[in-house]
Amino acid sequence: MSVSGGLPPLPASIAAERNKQPIADVLARVLPHAGLVLEVASGLGQHAEHFARTLPALTWQPSDPDSEALAVLAARVERAALPNLRAPVLFDVHGPAPSVGSIAAVVCSNMIHIAPWSACAALLEHAERWLAPGSPLVLYGPFKRGGEHTAPSNAAFDSSLRSRDAAWGVRDLDDVAALARRHSLALAEVVPMPANNLSVVLLRR
Repeated sequence: MSVSGGLPPLPASIAAERNKQPIADVLARVLPHAGLVLEVASGLGQHAEHFARTLPALTWQPSDPDSEALAVLAARVERAALPNLRAPVLFDVHGPAPSVGSIAAVVCSNMIHIAPWSACAALLEHAERWLAPGSPLVLYGPFKRGGEHTAPSNAAFDSSLRSRDAAWGVRDLDDVAALARRHSLALAEVVPMPANNLSVVLLRR
């Protein structure tokens, strides 16, 4: 990993480095051409930085509920010094929405399976209030389809998650879509991604 200006490297996720461009390819097609994109659960910030570089016409607002991750995220944003990448905000979907202005789209990667089901419900409830008709909420991560895992690796990952916390686990896309409909969000597209993940595009009705 390169070190910018002699500074020590920041913590980074190998998976995020691997999947950031495939996700960006989907976002380039489904996000609006301009406006503010709120990224929920930005983690260490590799996605936020890459998306801001790749899609410079959009303004990116990263967020995370974890104070330790937020410190790394803030440092990454500061080092990137991109005009369209805002300083991160502390935000837990179970709490009040951050005051960031009008939101044109929401992106959330790898959250709903490493959180209780209530986090998915809370995210969809927020998105219903944030988004104008036709605006997207884009989810990325592993999902079941029709109650079944899409690959043995996802089944193993699901077991690992549930062993760490019984409230966690790979979600069934049918359940997510059904709950989304109750919050005025319609399933518009499902995009197969590398490593047996999916990008899921929901549109505000």
